[in-house]
Parts: sequence; structure tokens; C-alpha cells
Amino acid sequence: MRKSDRLFQLTNILRAHQPITAKELAEKLSVSERTVYRYIDDLSVSGIPVYGEAGIGYRLSEGFELPPLQLTEEELEALIVGVNMVASWTGPAFSKASSSLLNKIEAALAQDYSDSSGNKRYIRIPGEHRQPIDFEHWEILHESVKSADWVNFSYQSLSEQTSSRTVFPLGLFYWGNKWTLGSWCSEKKAYRDFRIDRITSLKVVPSTTRLPDAVCQADYIHYQQNKSMQKATDTTLSGD
Repeated sequence: MRKSDRLFQLTNILRAHQPITAKELAEKLSVSERTVYRYIDDLSVSGIPVYGEAGIGYRLSEGFELPPLQLTEEELEALIVGVNMVASWTGPAFSKASSSLLNKIEAALAQDYSDSSGNKRYIRIPGEHRQPIDFEHWEILHESVKSADWVNFSYQSLSEQTSSRTVFPLGLFYWGNKWTLGSWCSEKKAYRDFRIDRITSLKVVPSTTRLPDAVCQADYIHYQQNKSMQKATDTTLSGD
């Protein structure tokens, strides 16, 4: 990474985490504390109002703002790809927000990201494969995660068995080609995952049971990590 990029990164870290110590900065930048001291001096010389307080850390002067964002061609394309993925793979509200965001990017950036023929340099993210019902379910589940509401749905397993489930949604997770709902199942009293495209009906319902104190998204992710590690260990031991 170029030194100018490091200094820009350092400035953004200072904006987001001030006050912050040299040791913490070194860890975030993956450099030595001595290098951080040198970078701080470089920022000061270049006019960035950064100052340190003994025993507290570094701060930027109140009201300091960076100049308008400038992106490299690769950074801009990565941003546009991400925005288009959100538009194609989430629900109606996020799709609309993504289109609005893309218009703001076009208006705010002075850079031209068209090729010589005038075409936008997009990596195509098709959305035609999505069924309208998938968009609707994604939207309801997303709102339920935010509002901490229980949901009930009919679910068709891969073996074509249909069941009714009442769960507490903990998060939506995208695995490359399918969205899944991470949740706490009231019937099984355990964490369960459900593919959104296998949900055939869905509604928000009043709380049916008290959620155990330890149940939360962070604990669910920890549970999944342990399950993945155990699976990898079992595969290694079996010689596969």
C-alpha cells in the first residue's frame, strides 16, 4: 500500500475511533508503533489537525472534515458492483435505496466511469432469477430482525417435507447463491437455519415464548463457527 493511502486510512481511523492510542493504531494498520509516530508527524506537516494527549491518545480537531472522496477506477467499480448486488439480491426497499445511492454516486463523483463506447463499466449482477415472493419474504424478515419480532412460516425442506415453524430471527446471511435466515426455533429450542427460497408463507406473530438470555446474533455466529470447525475436524479425521 502506498504511503499516501496509509495516511488517508490513518485519518479515517482517527475520525472514527478518537481518541485512540498509538498501539491501537499500529494494530489496525498492521505496522509498528514507531511507524505510527512517523505517520502522525507526516499528517501534521501536511496540515491535518491531529494532536495527542498523554495517557489518552490522538484526536483530530473538532469539525475537521476530509475533502470530497476520490476513488480509483478499481475502487469505483467495486463500489458499483456492491450496490448492484444489493439491488439484485435483497428486498424492494433495499433495491430502491441502492438505485438512489447509485444516482448520488454519479452526481457526487467527478470521475467518469464509462468506457470509450459510453457504456457503464458495470459487472452485470442479474436480478431476473429472483421470484417476487423471495423479495417479499426477505423484506419481512429483514424488518423482523430489526424490530426483534417473532415470525411464523411454512417451510419446505429439501426432502419436500412441509412444516410450520415459529422462530426469532437473528440475521440474514448470504452464502453465494442462497439467502438463509439464522434464528432461534421455539419448537427445537435451538439455533436453526432456513433457506428463504424454501419458505412458502410468512407472517409476523406475537412473542410465543421467552427468548433465553444468552440467545443473540453474536452467540449464534459463535455457534456456527464452532459447528464449522467441528465439521472440518471430523472430515480430517475421517480421511476425506
